[in-house]
Formats: sequence, C-alpha cells, structure tokens
Amino acid sequence: MSPSGRNRPVLVADKRYSSSKAAAKKPAAKKAAPKRKSPAPKRGGGGKKGGGGILMWPVHLVMWVLRLIWRLMWKGAVVVALIIGLAVFYFASTMPELNTMLDGRAKGSVTVLDRYGDVYAWRGDQRGGTVTTETVSPFLRDAVVASEDKRFYRHLGLSPRGIASAIRINMREGRGPLSGHGGSTLTQQVAKLLCLGVPYDADKWDSEAAYEADCRKGSLWRKMKEAVYAMALEAKFSKAEILTIYLNRAYLGAGSHGFDAAARRYFAIPAAKLNPAQAAMLAGMLPKPSVYAPTNNLKRSQDRAATVLRMMREQGYISPKQEKKFQNNPAVLSRAAKAQAGGYFADWIMRDMPAFLTRKTTEDVVIKSTLDPAIQTAAEDAIDWVFENKVREGSKAQAAIVVMSADGAVRAMVGGREKRVVGAFNRATQAKRQTGSSFKPFVYAAALDLGYKWNDFVLDEPYCLNIPGSGEWCPKNYTRKHYGNVSLTEALAKSLNVPAVKVSEAVGREAVKTVASTFGIESDLAAGPALALGASESTLLETTGAYAGILNGGSSVTPYGLTELTLVGDKSPLMTQTGGMGERVISKSAAKQLVYMMSQVVEKGSGHRARLKGREVAGKTGTTQGAKDAWFIGFTADYVAGIWMGYDDNTPLKGVTGGGLPAEIWKVAMKKIHADIPARPLPMIRPGQTPRFEGEVFSSESDTFGRPPSQQGGNLGDVVEDVLINVIRGIFGQGN
Repeated sequence: MSPSGRNRPVLVADKRYSSSKAAAKKPAAKKAAPKRKSPAPKRGGGGKKGGGGILMWPVHLVMWVLRLIWRLMWKGAVVVALIIGLAVFYFASTMPELNTMLDGRAKGSVTVLDRYGDVYAWRGDQRGGTVTTETVSPFLRDAVVASEDKRFYRHLGLSPRGIASAIRINMREGRGPLSGHGGSTLTQQVAKLLCLGVPYDADKWDSEAAYEADCRKGSLWRKMKEAVYAMALEAKFSKAEILTIYLNRAYLGAGSHGFDAAARRYFAIPAAKLNPAQAAMLAGMLPKPSVYAPTNNLKRSQDRAATVLRMMREQGYISPKQEKKFQNNPAVLSRAAKAQAGGYFADWIMRDMPAFLTRKTTEDVVIKSTLDPAIQTAAEDAIDWVFENKVREGSKAQAAIVVMSADGAVRAMVGGREKRVVGAFNRATQAKRQTGSSFKPFVYAAALDLGYKWNDFVLDEPYCLNIPGSGEWCPKNYTRKHYGNVSLTEALAKSLNVPAVKVSEAVGREAVKTVASTFGIESDLAAGPALALGASESTLLETTGAYAGILNGGSSVTPYGLTELTLVGDKSPLMTQTGGMGERVISKSAAKQLVYMMSQVVEKGSGHRARLKGREVAGKTGTTQGAKDAWFIGFTADYVAGIWMGYDDNTPLKGVTGGGLPAEIWKVAMKKIHADIPARPLPMIRPGQTPRFEGEVFSSESDTFGRPPSQQGGNLGDVVEDVLINVIRGIFGQGN
C-alpha cells in the first residue's frame, strides 16, 4: 500500500512538467487577507517615492560622508602606517651599535682625589664605569622601572594610556596638552637622551647647552619624531639594552652622567653596590635632578626616595618588610659629598694645570692631590667660627686661608666665606693685595743672609728719605712712637716700620727684591723704599709659600696641589709631582735666626693671639695702609698657614689688624689641625739669653753699635768682632 497524506514523498516524475502546469495542478491556496492600509501621510510628507525621500536625503548625505571619511581614514591609516614603518626601519637601520651609544658627552671629566686617594671633588661631565642591567644593583634597575615606566616591559616604545593621562593632567592644571607632564616611556626618554640620533657638532652649535636645549624641545613635530625614534629603538634593541643606555646616559645632577657616576658622586660606591634606599634616592632624582639632588637638600631627596620605595613595594619589587626597613634607614651622603669641601682647591688645580688636561679635556682624568680633608674642614670651620662669634652680623668682609707643608704641598684652601661653590672668585689665589708688614721677614732675611745677626741693633728714630720726583718721605711706626736702639728681633716682633726701612736701605732694595722673588713672591715688587713696608701686592698663596721656604731652612717653594694625573683606563700616571722645593735662597744659619725672630713675634710681639699652648709658633702680622688688608701668616714645625681678611671693594676694616681676627682664625684652625700631632720644636736658634724688649733703651752713641752692656768687654775676639761689625755698618751707612 502506498504512503499517503502529508508524509507522502514527492514523485520524481513530477519534475517532468513545467512549473506553470505544476502550479495549475496544485490545490488553490487560501486567499490572503487584504493588507491594512497605512495611515495617510501627513501634509508635507510622502511615501517611498513621494515627499518622504526629500526628508531623508540629509541622512543619506551624512551617511555617505561618513562612509567616505571611513574609507579615507583606513586608507590614510594604511599610508601613515607604511610611512611610520619606513621611518622606523630607516632609524633602526642607521642606529649605531650599543657600545657607541652609552656615552654622549662631548668633553671628558676630572675627578680629584685627596692625599689618601678618596674622591672629594668633581669637575666637568662625570661618567663612571659602563654598566649594564646585569652589572648594576637589581634594586636600582627595579627602582628606575617602578618610578619612571611601570609598563616598560609590556609596551613597544609608546604608552597611549600614559600619554592620555599626561594630557589630562596638563589640561587640568591649566597648561597646554604638551606642556608639563609628557607621559614619556623609558624608551622615549632614551630617545631624548640620544637627541634622536643627532650628534653634537661644535661648528653648528654655540655650546653644548644650546645643543641640549634643542634636544629637549617639546613641539608636536618633535614629539612625533620622538615617538618614531622610540619605536625604532624597540625594533633595534632589546628591553635590557634600552635600559642599559638609559642607565649610562641619564643625568643625575652635580655633573653626573649615568648611575655609576652618580653612585660614586653621592655615596662613594659603584652602582653595583647600591642598596634599595640608595637606589630609590637616585631613581627619585630623575624627574628633576637639580631639585632632588641630595647635595642640595638631603631631607627632600629622602622624602622622594620614600615615594619610590613605596612604588617598588606596590609593584612587587621589594617586600613590605624591606620597604619598612629602608624607609626607617634612608640613604645618606658619603663624607666627601656631605662636606662638599675643597671647591676652591679643585678650581685652583683646574686653572693651574694645562687646559687640555682639565678645562678642555676630551678624556676622563683622575687627579690625586695634596689636599687633606681634615685640615680643609678645620680651615673652613675656623673662618665660620670667627665670623659667627667675632664679626658683626651682616658684615661683608671676606677671608681666605691657605695651609701647606714646608715643601709647598697645599693641604687646605678656602677662597672666601661662601665655601660650597664651583668657579667662584678665589681670594687665596686670584686676589692680589698689599701685604703690609707681613713682607718684613724678607727684609730681615736679606740682612741675615748678608751677615747681620738676630741680636744686632738698629736705631729707631725719626727718619726721612728724599725720593727723586716725590720729595721727602718719612716712615712712621704704627704706634707713632720711637724706641731708640732696638735689636732686629725686637724690631720685627713689634713690627716697627722705621727699622725695617733702615735695614732695607742698608742691604739694598734689590737684595730684598731678590730674596722675596726667589722665595716665591712672583708679583711685581715696589721700586721705592716703601718696599720694606709691604707696599707691593701679592696673593695669599704666594706669600704663604714664601713663608714655607723660611720654615724648610731657606729653600724656595712652589706651592703645588697635584701629585699624580692619570687618564681613566691607563695604568701608569701621565704626570707626577713629588715636591715643590727649589733652589736655596738664604743660608740655613740665616733661616734659623729668622725663625727665632718670627717666634718672638708670637711670644712677645704683635702676633701673641696666635699662641698655641705647648707648641712653638712663628709668624708675622700685616696690616696695610688704611687697614684695607689684614694678614697673619705663621707656622709650626708641621704646617704653614696664611690668613687674609678684607673687603673685595677695598673698604677699610674697622678695628681689625693682622694681630687681631686673622691671628684668631689662624689659632682656631691650627689648634684643630694639630690636635693629634705631637709637638715638635721649630728649626731655630736657641740663644742662652734672648733680647729684652721692654724697659731697655740703648744709646746710639755706644762704641759697640748699641750692643747691650752685658755683652760688652769680654775677650779679644769679641772686641775684634765688634770692630768689624762697626766697619760693616759704617759702609752701609747704618747706626747713626
């Protein structure tokens, strides 16, 4: 029985008939219900082909424009992408290799070590050793990423989220969208450090500063080039290599380029040994190195480091326990960085050495110097103490100090009251001032070398000289008194002017000039009789060096500060210096007598404020005409120290003489310098009976040229010696 009903299959034979016939044989379908008419359109409207089409044409137009814009956009995007891709390929293919991109300085650096080999000063653009992400402290690597670009390992050089956030912050703070926060990734910062691949050209740029300013421009076009260059860096180098470039080239204040230089500058350790607190402090400086540098404000730098430590903990680089530990124990500066000592000293070395090895060096130079940090600190503290306790508040007076060994090795130098300076005017080496009575030892040195004795006498009385072209000149003592016959020792101790001029005229001004210049006074010396009273100008360094020649037994001295100069990478020094002593100027006998005479200046004369308990001291005071300059230069058996006080504009000092505040500065400094040094005797004669200064007046009519009565008579040899002395004095025209 064949199937029937709805499940009956369609016979294949039915397809033999045409569609029309087949349709005719199909049962008629139910008649469809008539469609409901749409309501009549409102006036002004229309159907599909009527007025409704007129209303829709703006919509169609907008849709057409949008489709056109879309087509143009994606096609333009393709074109832009191709252009960017070509630009990225070009930059990536023309970039140099990694090693050549680690140091971008046009000049070298100078690192100055003290006498013990510790760093205490830097000049020029500093760069430490080359570091990589593997050789630096891992805390430093993590601190940089955490604080500067936490998505560094996930982006391709740009961070759209960071850029959008930066624009929003800038707009909210009332700046332009590209002003202020830049939203730059670490890769973009590297692009800036590399100046987008444009090298420094001395012929094109007025200075390195102008070149660097151009590199930091924030125009839209510059930002676009920076983005392309950043992507090229990502294409050329690995993340580790990009970070390596950054670690070596980032600027971290105080002339430090790269984290190794900064670690040595602030903490005196290499970048490999940084702990989390130190790493956080260096990384925290990156946004504003001059603001966050610990040498400018340690507390502010520590607060910034605390923020970086928190960021490191939040990103999982350190544990909460580590964060707490280093928050409670923040990084501190090294001794040298904290002291910031020796700025004037380092500047002096930079000026004193050849420019191609210092100011204009293209190499990294290390100089080992003679400076002693403890002595330097003592000198600085002495000036501070005297000005805080002995000088009226608001005074503009200045002071300078130089301390050196007897061979001329400079151990400390302060060129002014403001000590934390670089490139400042150095009153110890650059200011030429009249020396006043501090010049008198060279007058007596010339006399002693010609045969005068420490206990010979000269008549202190009214005295005038006729100066050709100037008329009569009559020197006066500071006290406006005369003391009759005085020994050379007493004349120097009391700093009497008339005897000094008489002795100078007796031995000859040229002899005095020769002694002074050979001892190291290189400045032009006065030609007239006022030479004996210090009318000539000299620097504190020169005069202190000349006194060192007296201490060392009468040999000239050239003050020096360098012992070795080495180029970084070389094993042997390029230059060495072992001492500054030169030719003999006066005999050892004359030097010993002169040291004794100068010791009496401190024991019984104008320099008594410089006495050191239990230690022999010799020196000389000096006050120039009108009290424009005040000096005290003195020495122990170990060190020579020179002090100058005055105003830069030559304003007279009020109530200050060389035996006053300068002598006090000298005493404060030398007391601290000698605190741990055993007392040693001065190299001087030690007469059985020293001259009596007070209450003793000798007649110029004495037949033994004013020799004290206790020394008259005696044996035949004494009489013969007295006669010879009288003959010599008669030849020189002295003693009458």
